[in-house]
Amino acid sequence: MVKLTEWDSSKYLDSEEAIAEYLKAAFEDNDINHITRALSNVAKAKNMTELAKKMGVSRTGLYKTLSEKGNPEFTTILKLINALGLQITIAAPKS
Repeated sequence: MVKLTEWDSSKYLDSEEAIAEYLKAAFEDNDINHITRALSNVAKAKNMTELAKKMGVSRTGLYKTLSEKGNPEFTTILKLINALGLQITIAAPKS
């Protein structure tokens, strides 16, 4: 019998470039659930505890906010992106 394990993309987010491209793709989908899941995977890859400290929130609270049932506020998303050392860029759609 073949034993399968669940795919964990956080294990492959091992560079700033990989993280930026991963999040860029998630935001391009315009799906808040996809964005939240991607942010959660990045937070796991970058050490959830350290990010929570940088953001001024509890580790448990951050896990809960980024869970499937979580509903992060935009301020929380901005704090997380800043804690990751990233920035959001707005661009006009490509023609």
